[in-house]
Amino acid sequence: MKSLIRLRMSAHDAHYGGGLVDGAKMLQLFGDVATELLIMNDGDEGLFAAYDSVEFLAPVYAGDYIEATGEIVKAGNSSRKMVFEARKVIVPRPDISPSAADVLAEPIVVCRASGTCVVRKSDQRIQHTE
Repeated sequence: MKSLIRLRMSAHDAHYGGGLVDGAKMLQLFGDVATELLIMNDGDEGLFAAYDSVEFLAPVYAGDYIEATGEIVKAGNSSRKMVFEARKVIVPRPDISPSAADVLAEPIVVCRASGTCVVRKSDQRIQHTE
C-alpha cells in the first residue's frame, strides 16, 4: 500500500535566508502521508509513535514542488512500520523570469525517513485476512 502527495513550498514555508524551507516541513508531509496510509489500511488516522531514522539529503526552497511518498512495509497487531521519501520534482527559475519553472528530468531526493505508527486494535475498522 502506497501514498503520494505533491505540493508547492510557499514563501510562508521558507524559514531561513534565501527562501530555505525548514526540514521539519518534510516531516510534516510524511505525517500526512502516514495518516492517509493508516486510513486506507485501518479506517483510522492512528498516531505516529516514532521515527527510526531521518536523512536530509538536499535543500528545499520556496517555489519547489515536493512529492512525498510512503508505504507500509510491515504490519503488526497495532503497529505499522513505514518508509518515506520526499523528492523535488519542479524548481523555480527566477533567473529567466519571475514565473518561470522547470520540471526536473530526474527528481532530487531531499529527505528519507522510516518510522512506526500505531492504530489501537479497538480503532481498526478494516479487517485484514492474511
